Amino acid sequence: MKITTWNINSVRLRIDQVTRFLKDEAPDVLCLQEIKCVDDSFPSKAFHKAGYEYLAVAGQKGYHGVAIASRLPLMKIEKRKFCGNDDCRHIAASLPGGVRVHNFYVPAGGDEPDPKKNEKFAHKLDFLDEVTAWFSELGPRAKTVLVGDLNVAPCEHDVWSHKQLLKIVSHTPIEVEKLAAVQASHKWFDVARELIPEPEKLYTWWSYRAKDWRASNRGRRLDHIWVSPALKRAALSGGRDAYKIHDDVRGWERPSDHAPVTLKLDL
Repeated sequence: MKITTWNINSVRLRIDQVTRFLKDEAPDVLCLQEIKCVDDSFPSKAFHKAGYEYLAVAGQKGYHGVAIASRLPLMKIEKRKFCGNDDCRHIAASLPGGVRVHNFYVPAGGDEPDPKKNEKFAHKLDFLDEVTAWFSELGPRAKTVLVGDLNVAPCEHDVWSHKQLLKIVSHTPIEVEKLAAVQASHKWFDVARELIPEPEKLYTWWSYRAKDWRASNRGRRLDHIWVSPALKRAALSGGRDAYKIHDDVRGWERPSDHAPVTLKLDL
């Protein structure tokens, strides 16, 4: 099973890029974040034409929103709200063979890494705490995959400069600590770092502000694929070739600032 996660930053604006990617890479499952449209405005026809008959959408007008597009049937679709608000930041579905996929878009957290001064940062920390509590209740036995834009680059070599980004939202110690708690709550395996250990640099996001993003290469690894213990062998048996950051897509015309990330599960 080939699964891809991608913060698309408006699915309607970039539907041509999406269909091009689906044609080129043909993942079985595509998980999108920041679709930025309500359910009825999701470009379902384009996905159906591309061969992705099964869709699960949790949309929101102009903001956030997540979706799963699949060539395989989607069952037991779940949309969970966090922190008592209506932001659409999670959707889950089960696939044939008993694999369940959770697709997340974690709040970015604003610019000031102080929860007392910045409500957005406080919300991000609370969101991660609530996800931790939820997964702690579920237990780690199921065949489960967690993907999405988690908006945290946890490792030293997940950012272009560890020292310079320690006080920048997405790489602060408190965020790394909170994400580690999420990971421990379900005994998740971070596939990227299982297959490609540090000190090798890994980035999935490059700012729009850079005139030449590839030359400066000031990236961060914000987009993640994790698996539960029951899927560890399936995720790692293919070696590092089973995991791919499609950084070429970041260079397409009018791209998202995130690159798609793919994992081949040997089921």
